[in-house]
Amino acid sequence: MTRIIALTGGSGFVGRRLIPRLTETGVTVRLLARDPARLGEQANGARIVLGDLADRKALDTLVSGADAVIHMAGAIAAPDRATFDRVNVKGTASIAAIAARHGVARFVHLSSMAARQPDLSDYAASKLSGETALMEHAADMSWVILRPPAVYGPGDKATLPLIAQLIRRHALVPGTALNRTSLIHVDDLADALILLAANDNPHGSVHEIDDGKPGGYSWADLGQIAGRAEGISVSVHHLPKPVMVALAHCASAFARVAGKPALVTPGKVRELYHPDWVARHDLLTGICGWRPRVDFTEGVASTLEWYRDHQWLPAGTSAARTQNQTDKSETTV
Repeated sequence: MTRIIALTGGSGFVGRRLIPRLTETGVTVRLLARDPARLGEQANGARIVLGDLADRKALDTLVSGADAVIHMAGAIAAPDRATFDRVNVKGTASIAAIAARHGVARFVHLSSMAARQPDLSDYAASKLSGETALMEHAADMSWVILRPPAVYGPGDKATLPLIAQLIRRHALVPGTALNRTSLIHVDDLADALILLAANDNPHGSVHEIDDGKPGGYSWADLGQIAGRAEGISVSVHHLPKPVMVALAHCASAFARVAGKPALVTPGKVRELYHPDWVARHDLLTGICGWRPRVDFTEGVASTLEWYRDHQWLPAGTSAARTQNQTDKSETTV
C-alpha cells in the first residue's frame, strides 16, 4: 500500500484538485513548493518542502522514504526554449534521478498530449524531451507517463476565456471547423494519477487520457454542448490563423518589454490550429481499472456554476440556469 507520496506542481490547477483527494485517502503527502502561500487551504494536512526542481537538497528531502512520486511541475509559458528545457527537461531529469537513487518504487509523470507534436512549439518539444529524460534517469523505478489533452474544470483560469466564449450566442474561437480535440475533466485526471501512483501497472509506457468521447469534439460540438447548458443556441465562428499569428507576435513583443512570458505565442497558435488532438487509444482499459466519469455535458455545467459562484463569470440569466435554480429551491422546500 502506498503510504507516502511526493508531489510536485501542487500549486497548479490539477494539483489543487489532487491534493485534497490524496489526503482523504489517508496517505502522507509531501509537496515541493517555492511559495507555500500559493498552495492555498487545499494543502492543509500536507508536509511542505521548500524549494524547486533545481534544488537538489529539497528534492532529496521530498522523495526520501516516499513510496511514489507524482511529478506535475512544469513550465507552460516561457520566453524561450532554454527556459522551457530548464524546467520541463532538466527538472524532470533531476527529480527522476534523485527518486531512483532513494529507491522510490513508483514514478508518475504528468506530461501533455502536445508532446506527440514536438515540431509545433518550444513547449511541445520540451515536454517530449522531458519524457525522454525520465526514461533515461528512471533506472529500476516503475514509471508511467500520462499525456492529457486540454484539462478543464472548476478553478481553472486557463480555459476560462474559451468557456466564456462558448456560452455566447456568437462564439469567436481559434482553429477551424476541421479541428477535433479530446478533453478531460480535472477530477477524472486526478483520480487517474492517484490510481497510477498506487499501482505498478502499467509500467514503462506512455498513455494518452481523455473523457472517453470517441473521436473527440469539434468546436461546433463544444459550442452546442455549452449552449445547451446555458439554454441558448451558440454559433461558432473561427478566427483566421493570420489574425491569431499577428496577435501572438504582438503579445510576445509586449511580454518581452514587460519581462514576462507570453501566454499566446506563435508556437501556441500552431498548437491551437493543429487539426488532431484526439486521444489515440483508451487509457488503462483492462490494466488498472480507471474509467472517466465526467463528460463535457456534465463537466461544463458544473464548471460554469463554479465560475459564477466565485464571480469569475457574471450571473447567468439563461433558461437553463434559471431552471436549475428553481429545481434547487423546490428541492429544499
